[in-house]
Amino acid sequence: MADLSERLNRPISTVELERRWALVRAAMEESGIDVLLMQNNNDHMGGYVKYFTDMPAANGYPMTVVFPRDDRMTMIGQGPFGMVRELPPEGDGMRRGVGIVRTTPSFASCDYTKDYDPELAAVALAPYVNGTIGLVGTYQMSHAMVNYLQTGQFPSTNFTDATELVDRIKVIKSEEELGRIAETAAMQDAAMAAAFAATKPGMRDSDVAAVAQFYGQQHGSEQGIYLCASAPLGTPCMFGPRHVQDRTIDAGDQLVLLVENNGAGGYFTELGRTAVLGKPSQELLDEFQFTLEARRFTLERLIPGASSKEIFAAYNSFMTEHGRPEERRIHCHGQGYDMVERPLVRHDEPMEIAANINMVVHPMYMTETCMSWVCDNYIIGPDGPGERLHGFAEKIVEL
Repeated sequence: MADLSERLNRPISTVELERRWALVRAAMEESGIDVLLMQNNNDHMGGYVKYFTDMPAANGYPMTVVFPRDDRMTMIGQGPFGMVRELPPEGDGMRRGVGIVRTTPSFASCDYTKDYDPELAAVALAPYVNGTIGLVGTYQMSHAMVNYLQTGQFPSTNFTDATELVDRIKVIKSEEELGRIAETAAMQDAAMAAAFAATKPGMRDSDVAAVAQFYGQQHGSEQGIYLCASAPLGTPCMFGPRHVQDRTIDAGDQLVLLVENNGAGGYFTELGRTAVLGKPSQELLDEFQFTLEARRFTLERLIPGASSKEIFAAYNSFMTEHGRPEERRIHCHGQGYDMVERPLVRHDEPMEIAANINMVVHPMYMTETCMSWVCDNYIIGPDGPGERLHGFAEKIVEL
């Protein structure tokens, strides 16, 4: 392979990419799939193209990847009309495993451009008109792409959903990936510490979030969310995005902050804590201790082979037995190149827990006077979760 460009932000190794390609191609062979098609437009929850190419989709621009079982990939993305680059086998210093790059200036906000990317995908898929095309991540793939191919260009071709095939490979992390994930967790520890150290009355919630964001971007983070909210003690304090972070913080307030960004190389973890600009109430302290117990209850059940559905049901039974609200959204979940990755510990998840999955565990609930939570990542080992990846103290922080 060609030497990698100095412009790349902590690229994954070529050995790791080749490991992924080999596993997926073996699964394609077993399933009778000739080629995969995937399309993402962001690097928050658009990790498929990143997983195959180490290049993220971003900014709402579609990035399409055609991954043959027996040939190099084609990448289709933002750029001038008619640009076609044929890459040498060793790549171009940025793209590895890619044979052809095609570009087109399409925009999701301009509907008349909806067929521009599908037209180029059809060129790459033409050799497989009599074969089987596997669609990966259909929730992220545009209707325009699938409609153009299935009803227009390849009406007699066999299409199949290959998302599950890829997911079951993608969620299991290699040693190299686990190392990157641990680095992200450490970066978030420091970002959280920097944000709390800067917090003082008169700042807005957004100012605190901005400190965490700035620290992350100084240390290689590319994308993420920084949810923050303040409120007087005795009031449930639920964080939100930048649009609802304009409240001014007062002395004695509580403050909740979630740092859910990726680290250098694109891997996500997330860290969440509550701080008080003064002394926390006894209620807040007591509920936090219960929240830690609720998390221990979950961690004891996150063992390889365990049913995600059964863990979720057991957790909600534990909560109701102790007079707390059931979780109605998502209790814990995997992370990788996606901010939310499978498996979800929830009633509708068919995937079981497995070793070498990166799980974030974030029990959270609200009462009439309190919001209690804690949020950290764990790697699932052969016998269950290892130690917390995050080193940030498990406590209500007093500022």
